[in-house]
Amino acid sequence: MKLVPLGDRLVIKQVVAEETTKSGIVLPGQAKEKPQEATIVAVGKDVKAELGEGDMVIYSKYAGNTVKVDEEEYIIVKEEDILAVVK
Repeated sequence: MKLVPLGDRLVIKQVVAEETTKSGIVLPGQAKEKPQEATIVAVGKDVKAELGEGDMVIYSKYAGNTVKVDEEEYIIVKEEDILAVVK
């Protein structure tokens, strides 16, 4: 199955959180904060040309709706919820 976002929506896949800090401290599952970094998987037709599939982005902390398709978890967000593109 494939997700095709409508209008100004994007389908993003969240980056996996690291389990250890830079100093080597192992974080338990509940102590980890979900990263706000994601990769764009699909783009609606009303989204600006500067955002495309494969781009790494930073999105608003409480944005979007989480959906599960074929055992993969995705987030559907509005274009306005994308804060920056990571280059």
